[in-house]
Amino acid sequence: MNLEQQIQTLIENAPQDGNTPQIVEAIIPALKLLAEQLQHLQYYILQTYTQNWVLTTLGHQSQSELEKRVIYAFPTLNDASSSISEESFAGLPAEERIVATPMPVIHILFQMIAIQPLDSLVFFEKPGDLTTATEVKREDVQKLITIYLRQYQASSNSNSSKFPSDIA
Repeated sequence: MNLEQQIQTLIENAPQDGNTPQIVEAIIPALKLLAEQLQHLQYYILQTYTQNWVLTTLGHQSQSELEKRVIYAFPTLNDASSSISEESFAGLPAEERIVATPMPVIHILFQMIAIQPLDSLVFFEKPGDLTTATEVKREDVQKLITIYLRQYQASSNSNSSKFPSDIA
């Protein structure tokens, strides 16, 4: 699925509540800008059988009080599968076991907004290389989305102000 198809799917699957599709459309340029900086149209995300994404907490080497919660995005199923250690999941209930699921990049970036404890997405770009990655920080995504939402609000307000003030 190319980026345009991913975008269309995201818009079509937005709740039809009157506002959400327009808001999704307003932030699409931000998501597309971020997706175009990544190398793949699809990544594999680790998630439980109940479809909860796996968050990994990383600690700072010298400052133990500093932590970051990330979700890894892998370029291939093999890379994602190699990161799943069977020993670490032995004895877990089936619904907590981990699987690698392919996800369109636009959807991954969009979901980042909804996962509150998430600090960053870490995209591994080169198959077979889990030492080099591109980090997409939540705060950067939020700032970019805020810019597009403000533009959307400004255009919405200017469209509504085209009506005469004495219309009532």
